[in-house]
Amino acid sequence: MRDNYDYIVVGAGSSGAVVASRLSEDPAVTVALVEAGPTDVDKPEILNLAEWPGLLESGYDWDYPVEPQEKGNSHMRHARAKVLGGCSSHNSCIAFHTPAQDLDHWVSLGASGWDSETVLPLIKRLENNDRDGDHHGHDGPVRLRSVPHQDPVGAAIIDACEQQGLPNTPFNEGATVNHGADWFQINATDENVRSSSSVSYLHPVLDRENLDILTDRQVSRVTFTEDAEGAPRASGIEYLDNPFGRLKTLPANREVIVSAGAIDSPKLLMLSGIGPTAHLAEVGVETLVDAPGVGEHLQDHPEAVISWESKVPMTRDATQWWEIGIFEMVDEGGADGLGLPDLMMHYGSMPFDMHTRRQGYPTADESFCLTPNITHAKGRGTVRLRSCDFRDKPRVDPRYFTDEDGYDMRIAVEGIKLARKIVAQPAMAEYAGRELFPGTDVQSDDDIADYVSRTHNTVYHPAGTVRMGAADDPMAPLDPELRVKGVTGLRVVDASVMPQLVAVNPNITCMLIGERAADLIREA
Repeated sequence: MRDNYDYIVVGAGSSGAVVASRLSEDPAVTVALVEAGPTDVDKPEILNLAEWPGLLESGYDWDYPVEPQEKGNSHMRHARAKVLGGCSSHNSCIAFHTPAQDLDHWVSLGASGWDSETVLPLIKRLENNDRDGDHHGHDGPVRLRSVPHQDPVGAAIIDACEQQGLPNTPFNEGATVNHGADWFQINATDENVRSSSSVSYLHPVLDRENLDILTDRQVSRVTFTEDAEGAPRASGIEYLDNPFGRLKTLPANREVIVSAGAIDSPKLLMLSGIGPTAHLAEVGVETLVDAPGVGEHLQDHPEAVISWESKVPMTRDATQWWEIGIFEMVDEGGADGLGLPDLMMHYGSMPFDMHTRRQGYPTADESFCLTPNITHAKGRGTVRLRSCDFRDKPRVDPRYFTDEDGYDMRIAVEGIKLARKIVAQPAMAEYAGRELFPGTDVQSDDDIADYVSRTHNTVYHPAGTVRMGAADDPMAPLDPELRVKGVTGLRVVDASVMPQLVAVNPNITCMLIGERAADLIREA
């Protein structure tokens, strides 16, 4: 460990590991990657993708509860990873190319320079895809491979989708699927080791002399000095690396890059004095920059669930138990009129009763499920400090299903109804037994909505809480180069920067944000 670094990256997650690896390719700079959790190098429970469900609410999970929900499930937890690789080491590894429509929509929301023509070519730099074709990368650090078709119930689901009019349409082939179904691609090696940002970007360079990976250090705040014009400049970090509460500081000569995720990045900014002045005063933090957009605009993919008992034994050999995706445009024009799907479903080959059992719904060891979620949910929530103590968990209030027009719940209800139509097709006759939840007696839209509000989950995709936008947008804390407005030497690089959560599983997009950010920093 050095006395100071040119760049300090806070958080070794899906984006932070990418930024640190790419910046340290220049031997003339020094980079510290600071992570609150441990390494993943010697931990098979992390690296073996098939074991991922056991990581939820484990010691590798910050395990954030949500505030009581007016119209949603107040028992919800937001799994946030505490380990090298962040949520790419913790969640499943469903790998989607970023939709071009989403990137171009970001530009319309003020994120100039993030258009699909500029950003999507970075996919080829990022990936090593097992599919042929010039539109795929084959030399990048992140292994993408197609899920093997070895689950007979899953194969029947694909056939049933076709019978329902949802064609078998491969993902990641140059266009976002808005009406169709297929087996996923996943970011995992051929041996089913997860190709997380840590495995892909850090493991090959652990001995790189100018990169220090500092684990088990929780950052308490960003420190500041004044620049030549008297404005605040990020000068480093304050952190804890011992059980005695004795804080230390580490200087940054060029920039501090916050990559702590869509919950912890706004938390760290607010602890550092960058946030809504009134809220900071409530918890006793002195305001450095009044930034009302920090902690606002929280988005997610809320997820309903419907499950059936299986007439046959379910597979005990899967890459990650969630291996098929189904997409549909419920409304004409799709999500936000962009031609994107309104609805995404995942097929799960394991019991998924984590929010239904407490409500009294039946369960079964041999069961499968479909999980309709809303790709561009309209509900917006907040992240707030619980106190001025960095060790306290933040207050996470997603405000699920509170959008004024009721769009989110309408899409979820239509998703449950579509799932039933799929499983009612002839292809599922020898596999689908009784409907476990919500049950065949739940038929009206109002009854389905009541069930969804009590039992829904999240796909663990929070985003948008430190969003980038136009220079004159007071609710966008970042400019399009990811620089925090009102200070110098400070950027945010993770899912929190998205003006709009993408319409697919966003892990590859988070790595893509890291790639783009590294280019922006090097250009500066």
